[in-house]
Amino acid sequence: MKKGVTVILLLFSSILFGQVNEQKHFKNIRQLTYGGDNAEAYFSFDGKNLSCQITNKKWNISCDQIFDIDIAKASEDSTYRPTMISTGKGRTTCSYFMPDNKHILYASTHLNADTCPAPPPHIPGKYLWAIYPEFDIFVADKKGQIVQQLTNKPGYDAEATVSPDGKKIVFTSTRSGDLELWTMDIDGKNQKQITFGLGYDGGAFFSPDSKQLVFRASRPKTP
Repeated sequence: MKKGVTVILLLFSSILFGQVNEQKHFKNIRQLTYGGDNAEAYFSFDGKNLSCQITNKKWNISCDQIFDIDIAKASEDSTYRPTMISTGKGRTTCSYFMPDNKHILYASTHLNADTCPAPPPHIPGKYLWAIYPEFDIFVADKKGQIVQQLTNKPGYDAEATVSPDGKKIVFTSTRSGDLELWTMDIDGKNQKQITFGLGYDGGAFFSPDSKQLVFRASRPKTP
């Protein structure tokens, strides 16, 4: 029996490593962050930087703040510390580079309070994301100076991404009473609801031609 198990394991290992050696897409993998919680990382339009949200108690970042990662520097130096773009106040999420590669949009609760809002209750084995109604969407330059507030309606406004052609932004909002997708022009004008089904609609990204969207959704049968 033990010999049989050994043979199976060797066969599985051979298949697994054969697949790795033939892998065409996951090559030249490099680690960019070390320590803390690092998430929601998205490329700049020129592919040289990443925007992401980081919680790192060693940096005195107690809840998610937005950072700009220089990919080349992060690849070469494990001690590299990226530039914080958000204010350091409240909680932030869902950052995305603007087409000029010089500005980053993100959602933040900092207008409501300097402190971190209470986290959602912990349920073992479950990932929970709090839909804070204090989230609004802002644009900042790479020095962290906010240059524009794109949303100011009551309710959750977050999860924004920019179309490849640089003309539109899609985001998730509760302003109509449910978690729906909305679009707006790159300057925040012409905000328009585009989904209407009961349940969550979010995490949207534009297709490469900027004409379609892919997104997450739930469709409960009752309120």
